[in-house]
Amino acid sequence: MKRLLVGVLTLVSLAMPCQASAEEPVSSAEALLHQMDEASRKLSYELSYILIKKNSIEPLRYRHALEDGETYAHLVYLSGPPREVIQRGGEVSYFEPGLDPFTIDSNKMVAPLPPIMKTDINELAGYYDFISMGRARETGVACDVVRIAPKDGARYSYLLWIDTRSKLVMRADLLDRDGEPLEQYRAVSYVINPKVADVLKSLKSVELPAVVQLPPQPQADLDWQVNWLPQGFESISRNRHRLMMTERPVESKMYSDGLFSFSIYISSADNFTVREQLVRQGRRTLHSYLMNDKEVTVVGDIPPATARRVAESVVFGAAGRQTP
Repeated sequence: MKRLLVGVLTLVSLAMPCQASAEEPVSSAEALLHQMDEASRKLSYELSYILIKKNSIEPLRYRHALEDGETYAHLVYLSGPPREVIQRGGEVSYFEPGLDPFTIDSNKMVAPLPPIMKTDINELAGYYDFISMGRARETGVACDVVRIAPKDGARYSYLLWIDTRSKLVMRADLLDRDGEPLEQYRAVSYVINPKVADVLKSLKSVELPAVVQLPPQPQADLDWQVNWLPQGFESISRNRHRLMMTERPVESKMYSDGLFSFSIYISSADNFTVREQLVRQGRRTLHSYLMNDKEVTVVGDIPPATARRVAESVVFGAAGRQTP
């Protein structure tokens, strides 16, 4: 009887924190996202997490601090060959196996972090719905759960677990249009401490690779247009180039809505061109479509049905010039 009473008291004591947190007021979904954005940009923290894809699990560690208005961050891949990314203010350095280290002018890492961490929430509000899904527990802490769902249904969505105290993302599930997970970011442990900033201060004195001076990329005037795009996607670059392996000339445009992106490639059809192909691997879709003597290929983080519709809306020549 005594053991039973002790067990009951233990269960009650464990349940009390959860009950208390459940009674705390929950902010609106959009307010939570703004708080998450501010926390991820301003706090000094270390986050260990795993990136789960269909056929792989990648462990990583991310450290971040804001010092004198400058962002310092360090991302380390914890398995496989040594790989890391270092951000020091407006410069990001990459250390990849088989490549010479290099630095580029940028205020954002190209790395496997939840994209929502570095996104303009106000812009997303125009074409995504922010939906509160209640509370749950992740990484051992109480979290507010928020869904970011496209208004037009033409792209993927995110389900986020946001720590009720720190407002950092503890988990982010990338979902397809049927609600099935394509990728998961899941925190394993985290710490918020000014000492993280002290550690990252050492980056100020580290000798990093010189900044790569890229030649200016003029925006090519291309003789084709796209008649349909999902709401919010805008062209962010366009150019002409040759493929490295085949020297095949290609024209391309890249589009982004601030959360997802895709590119359209146009080339002349040849003996290797197939009439149509569709491949999806995780979040990435490739749709190739033969239009007269042109091969239209759409590659990016959009659903297959969206990639197909974008490809089939491409128009050439006079029709393309007349399209807004």
